Amino acid sequence: MNLGSKDNKKRTHGFLKSFAFAFAGIKSALMKERNLQIHVVISIAVILLGGVLSISRIEWIMILFAIGGMLSLELMNTAIERVVDLATEDYHPLAKQAKDIAAGAVLVYAALCIIIGIIVFLPRILAYIISL
Repeated sequence: MNLGSKDNKKRTHGFLKSFAFAFAGIKSALMKERNLQIHVVISIAVILLGGVLSISRIEWIMILFAIGGMLSLELMNTAIERVVDLATEDYHPLAKQAKDIAAGAVLVYAALCIIIGIIVFLPRILAYIISL
């Protein structure tokens, strides 16, 4: 087996290209999707708040999973919307249903993220207010 073969180079090149495609998709969604932009701004604010309030390692894990999941789910929602729009230009009840269900998944996860934020940040914020 020759480790420097053309086949391995093709696989490596294809593997690296897949990252380029993924980053292009993220960039495209960030440029065009208002909801994703809002999620990114909120995520940055939450990360800054976590730093200011010195949250614990386990709380960071919870927060980072919430942020990563939210951004990933919003990207999937965007992809579903694009595919539905590509499949039909006309109104179709199933197309609307697919878009609404994907948006509902984002809403459910956003609610979970808010609950996680309350669990992690509210006690610290209240302790700060009481100490004033």
